[in-house]
Amino acid sequence: MTEGADDAVVSEDNLLHKKITDAFQVFDTNNNSSVDVKDTGTIMYSLGCFPSQKDIGELKAEVEDNNTGIVFLDKFVPAMTKVLQENKFPPISEDVLLQAFEVLDREQKGYLDSEEMIEYMTKEGDAFTEEEMTEMLSALADNEEKFIYYKDVISELVFEPGM
Repeated sequence: MTEGADDAVVSEDNLLHKKITDAFQVFDTNNNSSVDVKDTGTIMYSLGCFPSQKDIGELKAEVEDNNTGIVFLDKFVPAMTKVLQENKFPPISEDVLLQAFEVLDREQKGYLDSEEMIEYMTKEGDAFTEEEMTEMLSALADNEEKFIYYKDVISELVFEPGM
C-alpha cells in the first residue's frame, strides 16, 4: 500500500471509531466511558446493525466486564468495529421496511397505533423487551395520538452505508 492509501485506511478507521464512540456516549449518562450492558443492542441498532437477540447476547457476552452488567468503551469499540467492518448485520433498505409496515397496516391508514406496534413487536420473531418498546415508541410515535406514521419515520430507521 502507498502512504496515501495507508492514510485513507487510518482516516476510515478513525471515522468508524468516532461514530461508534458517539453512539456509545449517548448512553453513557455518567460520562465515565461505560454503559449498562442492556444498552448494547440499542447502540448496535443506532449504528445500523440489525442483529437477532441471540447475536446481541453473544456481543454482550464478549464486551461485558466480568459479568458486572457494565460495558466499557475501550472494549466495545474494537468489537463493534469488527462487526461493522465485516458488515455482520446488514441494514434493511427503506423499500423493504416500508413493505413490512404496509403488511402490518392492513387497513392502509398510513400509520400503526402504539398498541398494534407493541403487539407485533413483543409477540413475533425476536421479541422486543418492554424497555426497547418504550424507547422506540418515545422516539417514533406521535406525541398526541400515539400513532406511528411510518412513512415519516422510515428514514430514521434505516442506515446509509458509507457513514
